[in-house]
Order: sequence, then C-alpha cells, then structure tokens
Amino acid sequence: MRKLFMSTAFAALVAGPVLAAGDLTYVVNNESATYDPGLTSETFAAPIIGNTFEGLVRFTEEGEIEGAMAESWEVSEDGLTYTFKLRDAKWSDGKPVTAQDFVYAWMRVLDPAAGAKNPSMFYLIDGAEAHYAAGGEGDVAISAPDDKTLTFTLTNRIPYMMQLLTYTNWFPVREDVVEADPEGWTRNPETFIGNGPFKVTEFNFGESVIFAKNDAYYGAEDVSLDTLTFRLIPDQATALTAMESGQVDGIEAVPAPEIPRLMAESDAFMIVPALGTTYAFFNPAQAPLDDVRVRQALSMAIDRQDIADFVLQSADRPAIGLVPYGMTLNGEDFRDGVDTYGLDADAQPEAAAALLAEAGYPNGEGFPETVFVTYTSPPIEKLLEAIQQMWKENLNIDVSIQATEWQVYYPEVQKVEYQIAQMGWGADYPHPMTFLDVFLPDSPNNLAAWQSEEFAAAVDAAKATADEAESLAAMREAEAVLMNDHVILPMYHRYNYMMMSPDVEGFWRSSLNVPYFRDVTITE
Repeated sequence: MRKLFMSTAFAALVAGPVLAAGDLTYVVNNESATYDPGLTSETFAAPIIGNTFEGLVRFTEEGEIEGAMAESWEVSEDGLTYTFKLRDAKWSDGKPVTAQDFVYAWMRVLDPAAGAKNPSMFYLIDGAEAHYAAGGEGDVAISAPDDKTLTFTLTNRIPYMMQLLTYTNWFPVREDVVEADPEGWTRNPETFIGNGPFKVTEFNFGESVIFAKNDAYYGAEDVSLDTLTFRLIPDQATALTAMESGQVDGIEAVPAPEIPRLMAESDAFMIVPALGTTYAFFNPAQAPLDDVRVRQALSMAIDRQDIADFVLQSADRPAIGLVPYGMTLNGEDFRDGVDTYGLDADAQPEAAAALLAEAGYPNGEGFPETVFVTYTSPPIEKLLEAIQQMWKENLNIDVSIQATEWQVYYPEVQKVEYQIAQMGWGADYPHPMTFLDVFLPDSPNNLAAWQSEEFAAAVDAAKATADEAESLAAMREAEAVLMNDHVILPMYHRYNYMMMSPDVEGFWRSSLNVPYFRDVTITE
C-alpha cells in the first residue's frame, strides 16, 4: 500500500546487519493512520497496539482468558456487575497503572468529541448509550472506588463480556498524556506511553516502527527480545524475497501464488485461522446500486470458488454471508444451516443477467459508469481485477477500479459518496456480534450508511436474552435481513498465510490477527 517507500525499505533490509539473538524483524504490509487504542478500529493498528498495551484480561494461545492488568475479578450473581482488582503494574514511563486510567479511557470512548470508531461496543454498560447520545453527559455505571479496583454494571447479562475486554478499545490510556496532545500522542515515541511488554523507540513512517523491551512491564523478566522491528514492505513478493534471503525473521503475509510451494518446502510457513470476512460495500444511495436487483446481480455474477482456487490460490473459503466460520454458540457453528441468500460459491451468470435485465439493463445495455474504489494493495487489486472481468463476461458491464493509499482511501469512504468500496471486517472478539454491530445505524464502521429497523430489532433481541439458542436464532435473523438486502458483496472468509523463522519460539498470532512477541525467544 506504500509503493512510494518500497524501494527504500527493501534497500534498508538488504543492507542491514545480521540480527542478534535478542532482536527480531517482522514485516507488515500496511501502516495505520492511528495507534490510539480507544479510538481506532483499524486491523492495521493491531500489531503495534497489541504489543505495547494490555487490558484487564487477554487471550492465551489456546484461546482461554487470563488476567493481564487484572489480578482477579468477580461477577455478581445476576451477571451484571463486574469488579476487577488490578495487579501492581506500571506504564512504560514508570508511573503506576490505576483503575482511574481505565475509567478515563472508557469514558473518552463515550465522548462523541473524541471520535472513537466503536462507542457502541460500550453501550452494554448501564447509562453508556444515553451518555453518548447526550454528547457526553449523564451518569455511566463505571467507577474506580480506589486505585486498584474497577467496577462496571451492564444493562443485560452478556455471555461474551470477558472476550470483549480483550479488544483494544477497552485498554487503558493515560489522561495526562492524551490531553497534552490528543491528536499526536500516538505518533511520537516520547508520548506513546503504554503498559505492554514493549515500548516504541522510533516511528519511521513509511518504513518501520522499532520497539524496545519495556523494562517497566510487570512481566519484563519473561520478555526475551531486546529489540523488535516492524518493517513496512507493502509488496508481498518483496517481503518474501527479504524473508528467503535471511534479512528478516518473519512476514505477516505471503503472495498467493507462492502458497503451494511454501506449504511443501518451507518449515517457516504458517497457516493461521482468522475470524475475518473480505467483502465490498454497495452504496444503496448511489445509482445504479440503489436498486437491490443490481446489487444482487453483481453478487451472483462472481465466482467465489474460482476466486479462492485460482485468484487467491489459498484455502480461504468462499463467503456467501457476513459472519465467518468458526463462531460457535450453543454447540453450533453460526454458518451451519444458514440461508444462502440466493448466492452460491459458483457464479450464477444466467440468473444474474436476468436480474440485471429486470432492473433495466438487458445484456448490460445502458449500465451507467460505475467505479469500484479500493486501497492500494497488490493482492486486493488483483482480486478486484478478477471480479471486474467476471462482471464483464457474465453481465457485459464495465466497472472501473480506482485505488488510493489507505490514509487517503479510508477518510473518503467514510463520506459514503462511493458506488462500490472494498473493505471487510476482522473480529474484534470471537463472537458473531462483532460482525453484526458494524451495521447498526450509529456505528461509524457502517460505511454504507445502511439502516434497517428489522435488523436493529433482531440485534437487540440477541443481546437481551441469556439463552444462547435464542440469541443465535436472533443473530441469524439479523444477518438474513442484511444479506437479503445485498448491502455487501461477500467474497471470502480469510485465513492468514505467513512465515516465521523456525528459530523463533514462543511466537503466536491470534485468530483476531494480532501477532504476539511477549514470549518469543530466538534460538541459534
């Protein structure tokens, strides 16, 4: 996504020194616009935030919840009130982490002026939604009785509350640091104060982020790496060259055509399950996408199986819905037995053409100029070019592709003035609601500005019941409302294909797409 910097970054890698046992270099392909734990919802920010901050609890590699900043916790008998006791922990500048830091961080998310992307995630707390709607006024059931005690009360029992708390928006931030420079504190190593195992020592935008071990971290004695470098190389093929020439220790993604070879030949190759769905937004307010028949025709005309087999050349699964496989409730995978919404893994050219004709475009005649916007990424652009060709062959229409860098692309898409926009969603926590909440009318991640009272009612019903079977049924109903309106063009459910040197032990990458280096050691 940063072609401007590609040659510089790669030259630095090739010329770099041989890495020491306490140093590790990991390649990322994208750079985020912000690393503010409370405000961002960008997947690209997760690797940095996940290694420099910690919340109350965290996931283990086995997917279990364990304490992080919290030493212990209790939940009231009615399941509504949570009380956490904090461990003795410090920020990277040596100041103590307090319960008030959590209260400040959470209330900041609930202040509309802060511009958080996921305020609705906090509406589960009593008074939070009304507080946000009132412009940051009114009582919220979050309190810190003392420096080591944090408590909050929910409006309804939430079975997945502990999983929610692992997401970055629930992490603490320091009031004095943020208020001193609200816009720039996460862009300067001197003010990017965290409470995780590493601290940032250099932000080389467009090239790298360099971390050092955080000696103030409560578990510092178990952190083996002295230096961790995230090197930005947008092109996956260039990153693979750096990996195979021994200049870096790991890369977060590999080019799709190389997957079969690497799977057979490389002991550094890794397949990591990912709870993510790649899709595009259709804008129902823009012609010709304002006709649901056009949206459905475009979706029916693409061959998702061919995309997985020949374009991605991967084990990614064709997507005909929003929620990915791997979300289990009441003993059932969310996708088991769910409707197909008129879609299929294979293209349905005749049915798609008939719908397009019904919408007034027989054999594609008269179809207006349509632009598919995307962020700059060689694999994504290749994917969209394949879809572009499928639409030409199956519907006889021409759709142009326009790519811009993420920092330009994302703010433009937020204006909801596009026709079709590439996006997708990776789970913030391992529960279907993390996907459904995106499409609520007050969600800033609802980049189609789509609204449905029926959808919102189904989501509310799913949240209000403590019965998992009832909740699952309501969430499936909500997805059906969204998908039958064909607001998104689902493409595939993702896996992550990456590489990490076999000399690196203790590394793991979660299904929520966060690479963890806290427990890493390098053997030689």
